[in-house]
Amino acid sequence: MTQPATSSELQADRATLTDTVERFARSEIAPHVTAWDEAGEFPRSLYLRAGELGLLGLGYPEAYGGTPASYALRMDLWVALCHFGASGGVLASLMSHNIGLPPVLAYGSEAVRREVIPPVLAGEQIAALAITEPGGGSDVAALRTTARRDGDDYVIDGEKVFITSGMRADWITVAVRTNEAQAKGASGISMLLVPGASSGLSRTRLDKMGWLCSDTAHLRFDGVRVPARYLLGEEGAGFRIIMSNFNGERFGMAAAALGFSRACFDEALAWARQRKTFGTALVGHQAVRHKLVDMQMRIHSTAAWLEALATRADASDTSPDWVAQVCVLKNHATQTMQFCADQAVQILGGMGFMRGTVSERIYREVKVMMIGGGAEDIMKDLAARQWGL
Repeated sequence: MTQPATSSELQADRATLTDTVERFARSEIAPHVTAWDEAGEFPRSLYLRAGELGLLGLGYPEAYGGTPASYALRMDLWVALCHFGASGGVLASLMSHNIGLPPVLAYGSEAVRREVIPPVLAGEQIAALAITEPGGGSDVAALRTTARRDGDDYVIDGEKVFITSGMRADWITVAVRTNEAQAKGASGISMLLVPGASSGLSRTRLDKMGWLCSDTAHLRFDGVRVPARYLLGEEGAGFRIIMSNFNGERFGMAAAALGFSRACFDEALAWARQRKTFGTALVGHQAVRHKLVDMQMRIHSTAAWLEALATRADASDTSPDWVAQVCVLKNHATQTMQFCADQAVQILGGMGFMRGTVSERIYREVKVMMIGGGAEDIMKDLAARQWGL
């Protein structure tokens, strides 16, 4: 039985991981992001490299090629990747397995787990999650994509939209309605794993404001046949699976927002130190220093809140209060990112409006972070319910 790490061991592991991710992001992501944005995707070889370093497998069982990890370690991975890679597009697609695979790990059969998880964690295949539908948004209970049982298969008909890694995914975890008698509501929803090469599955690339190098797709299912062994959990249990999966996604997005906020601060500070106006470096002006201080204030509050919630989760406290705090933390962290991106662009002035700067890219990526995983108002309503308000 694996013994829990001591505090000093955990801190050493966290420092080592952050150093590894920083070197990877600085050398293999940051120099290429502008070109990848222009190309609309990044090379699949980046998945292989991240897999070789063990970054894709962090938090997954060793039996499937992963490395068990605490919330604190996974948080450090997301923060560092975003801080030093400074690309939401890379984060979204490179790590899309972290929303696509958890339902497979938790509810798939052992045979399905062994078929799917190891090649994804090795970077050889790509996994995605497909829940959102045209007109559906955050109202998961209103989804219309159907899957009817036909012998040993399910036959899927419907559409999904805004699907990260949707163009290239080899495995897609899809929310479907398996009980046609229940055209609405949560009880008729199930989760199916769909092979990306399935006949009848078509994909259309979507153009976006940001995340330009992330392949985002509109998926259409036209009589797609999926073996029944790819049902995840029981029929009708999909809504609970989806809601549980959202908690990890929202925590990860909050950590990512912290990393992006730090990236904006770093660029703004470097520019303020070397740019001179009226014979003085920008940082010598009180107004600019105050902007930097306001950025740090929000960055430090976000970091402290993340740390507190990671500590609670690692102590097995994922109570309704924890869920509520994750929701409002996601709002707070993305608002921090919005503020830092805005202030950084302002400090950079004309350069902040130019493609190729970190702050310009992150400025465009703020809104999807505030919408993805649950928009702000949805997060507030969910937190209110968890708190019994």
